[in-house]
Amino acid sequence: MLKKLLKKALKKEFFLLSCILLLALGLRLYRINNPVADWHAFRQADTASVTREYVKADKIDLLRPKYQDVSNIQSGFDNLEGYRMVEFPFVNGGLALILKAFKGLDLVLFSRLASVFVSLLTISVLYQLVKEISTSKIAFLSALVYAVLPYSVFYSRVILPEPYFLFFSTFAIWQFYLFAKNRSWATYFFSLIGLALAALLKPFVVFLAPVYLAILWQFRQKKIFKDPRVYLLPILAFAPMFAWREWIKNFPSGVPVSDWLFNGNGIRLQPAWFRWLFYERLTKLFLGYFGIVFLFANLLKKSKDMLIYGAWWLGILIYFVVIATGNVQHDYYQNLILPIVAISIARGVLILYEKLNKKIALAMVILLFGLSIFFASKQIAGYYNINNWEYIKAGQAVDQLVDQNALVIAPAMGDTHFLFQTNRRGWPIGFEIEDKINKGADIYVSSSYDWEAKALEEKYQVLTHSDDYIIIDLKVQKP
Repeated sequence: MLKKLLKKALKKEFFLLSCILLLALGLRLYRINNPVADWHAFRQADTASVTREYVKADKIDLLRPKYQDVSNIQSGFDNLEGYRMVEFPFVNGGLALILKAFKGLDLVLFSRLASVFVSLLTISVLYQLVKEISTSKIAFLSALVYAVLPYSVFYSRVILPEPYFLFFSTFAIWQFYLFAKNRSWATYFFSLIGLALAALLKPFVVFLAPVYLAILWQFRQKKIFKDPRVYLLPILAFAPMFAWREWIKNFPSGVPVSDWLFNGNGIRLQPAWFRWLFYERLTKLFLGYFGIVFLFANLLKKSKDMLIYGAWWLGILIYFVVIATGNVQHDYYQNLILPIVAISIARGVLILYEKLNKKIALAMVILLFGLSIFFASKQIAGYYNINNWEYIKAGQAVDQLVDQNALVIAPAMGDTHFLFQTNRRGWPIGFEIEDKINKGADIYVSSSYDWEAKALEEKYQVLTHSDDYIIIDLKVQKP
């Protein structure tokens, strides 16, 4: 009898989680075939072009990743080799291997679908983690929130390191919790690997340290602090990241300036810092105003899982304070908070349901959650828009008319997603054209028929000129 009940429960659990994953998949397929020209296209283009350069290359050299931008904009040094020394490119290398094997695959679409698939794995891992820490109800709700939160949906189908980082960081916490619970070598090893890969993608995983400390404290009675593996974990996990960071110093032209991320504009703990991070981002963008009720509802009930979740929020707060300007400047930096936001909303939903009068509880919770998703989706809707279709048309024209090895100037005030559309390496900014020609520039393409384009048109041969763009051959001067 017990065996039958257990089997029935497992079937129900699998069915519910499968429904959540199918819902998540359906939402993430919205505009999945978008070109790299939607929100944060510049960062997506930089990430996608590393994969594309690997596909074009004879071999995949993970120690020397390259991308499309040869300018000095990111590092302050001319980067004529096109080095891209940021995250360790194991994701780009893996995608490139598949794209090389199946040449008919579209790089952009395949990269987006890969992000979607990894986000579904994250939902599954989040469910398992929360089920261990809290209850199955909170686990299912956490998975559901992560699946439908509009911010999560958009950033689960972008070509960025973030979807992979979220998977590895959440997986590492889940496995570490299991290790603290059962002390098995397998869970320790998986936690170590997950943490190491997350750190290679984003060193920001270090801000999740309070979560690990809270887990250790929860299992302190099992003498977990006497296990030497606990102290070896951070050393072994972060050693590859430190080795990578030391290695990239050999390529200063490929290392973007990053000091500004900390407090480059002096915004830390200023009124604008509070407004942008806690109102514009958390309250409006993530929670659609009404969802903030669920976050505060967490304070209405104390339980042992609050230790870990509270530590998680502490880590996020430290992250906001330390990486102050980066978080205010770009909203994709808040990807790190997605798991704990989903968990907190789920927990708040259940607490409100328990506290309210049973006759109105369900209707009130559904209404609040529905309004939250509706208004958050309004904030995110514009992220899917393509605002520069002329870049796409110009890029396609360059790809058809110009030699594959040509270096292209595609002025977009430093935004690389115009250059990405040309399928060529080059400069994402104009000015000092003669200097760029001396450095190897072959083609000038612009979607704006401005003074610079007109001046070059008078001096060099025009390959084509339409209402949307002009393409000029910088190697052929007019008589």
